[in-house]
Amino acid sequence: MLYLVGLGLGDAKDITVKGVEAVRRCRRVYLEAYTSVLTVGKEALEEFYGKELILADREMVEQEADSLLKEADVCDVAFLVVGDPFGATTHSDLVLRAVKLGIPYKVIHNASILNAVGCCGLQLYNFGETVSIVFWTDTWKPESFFDKIEKNRQNGMHTLCLLDIKVKEQSLENLIKGRKIYEPPRYMSVNQAAEQLLSIIESRRLQGEKPEITENTVCVGLARVGAPDEKIASGTLQQLSTVELGAPLHSLIVTGTMHPLELEMLKLFSVDSSSFENNACQKTT
Repeated sequence: MLYLVGLGLGDAKDITVKGVEAVRRCRRVYLEAYTSVLTVGKEALEEFYGKELILADREMVEQEADSLLKEADVCDVAFLVVGDPFGATTHSDLVLRAVKLGIPYKVIHNASILNAVGCCGLQLYNFGETVSIVFWTDTWKPESFFDKIEKNRQNGMHTLCLLDIKVKEQSLENLIKGRKIYEPPRYMSVNQAAEQLLSIIESRRLQGEKPEITENTVCVGLARVGAPDEKIASGTLQQLSTVELGAPLHSLIVTGTMHPLELEMLKLFSVDSSSFENNACQKTT
């Protein structure tokens, strides 16, 4: 049996009882280590679960999935995922490979950022398409996520923006030369994401456009959701470009049309309450 086990968002204890029971009876336990991170390290998980964990990076999961599934037809193997197992499409591919090999699987769900964002007070059924904001480089500055955010806002929907994670990445030079030398991990912050959005807004105005999102659009920054030191900050996009929310992981929400109850909740986390009262671009029902 292949078990795909969600670990939740905080620390080792966020796993469900059903999940930890499955982990403890497995012969091999893999920890997916590239789509998200917990607030504790591998060692803390091993101590709590009573099992040695094998780190599974992107290369292993995407290119060596058959080795990960080895013997899963004759013994129990667990694949641990921060959040919920199906928060990333990669894990659907793993299930399809298991089925093709005739290996039965079981999914043990948990909380993910996709539902935990409700902690800020915005109602989950008012969210549109989720987007990912990637780190820009000097030569690569994609803007497709901005178009999706605009479309959501035009439809009155909020947008959850998942911010880029760079783990076990190689520089272009090392990649070309085939050297297994990796860059230090990088995690995009709320203020970095806001700065990129502001840059797109400025660029599009120079092209004669009137972006649906402006510096005064109400946004929400979230950090370490589910952890004891969780932080939430609400304010204009301009304000969030300067806010510091500390260690990763961060997420950003661009609001759409807000119910008065949602607005009242966001005021609990406001960087500056006057931004809500004076914000010309605020949408309410």
